[in-house]
Amino acid sequence: MDVLLSIKPKFAESIINGKKKYEFRKKAFSKKNIGRVYVYSTTPIKKIVGTFKINNIIADRPSTLWHRLKDDAGISEEEFFDYFKNREFGFAFEIVDVEKFETPVDPKIVFSNFVPPQSFRYIKYPFMSNDYERSKNQRIKNF
Repeated sequence: MDVLLSIKPKFAESIINGKKKYEFRKKAFSKKNIGRVYVYSTTPIKKIVGTFKINNIIADRPSTLWHRLKDDAGISEEEFFDYFKNREFGFAFEIVDVEKFETPVDPKIVFSNFVPPQSFRYIKYPFMSNDYERSKNQRIKNF
């Protein structure tokens, strides 16, 4: 199963360019065996800009996550602790196998009833950038 993850544009760009090695989240995925994570760059971009795999998920206190991962966090200390404010626990997804789409994909073309996820959404059907041309003609339903 794949996941579509909403990410602010500056962090999406850092992931795609290989500068951000961890994506931090307040919650982990409840489903196991996540295949690929598709990066939906939020407003003003509003496109799927690439994909990556998760090598490992680290669960710990935010202070411990920051201490261990700050050099590869791709986020400032202030932004990190603002995000985890009043949280006792957090998750770090280790990013590997990043693929940048040559042409960012408009999800409204691929998914007939697309609504940007607040955080993430499981993708029921396989979606790959190579399928983009096909998907222009055959939209995936029930996103």
